[in-house]
Amino acid sequence: MSMALAGMIAGMALGFAGYFGGFAAFLLVAALGAIGFVLGRFADGDLELGDFFRAREREDNRRR
Repeated sequence: MSMALAGMIAGMALGFAGYFGGFAAFLLVAALGAIGFVLGRFADGDLELGDFFRAREREDNRRR
């Protein structure tokens, strides 16, 4: 499935949730979709748990 098709489906789901369930349902669907996306990336092996807890390098340290 292409990313454009996945984005269209997600947008339609959020639109239906917002229209029929109101703003709270819109936020719930968006939050659950984000959680599902992250869990899917973990399952595919694209993300590791350390990616969220690793300290970022400062930009001035990278130039040295």
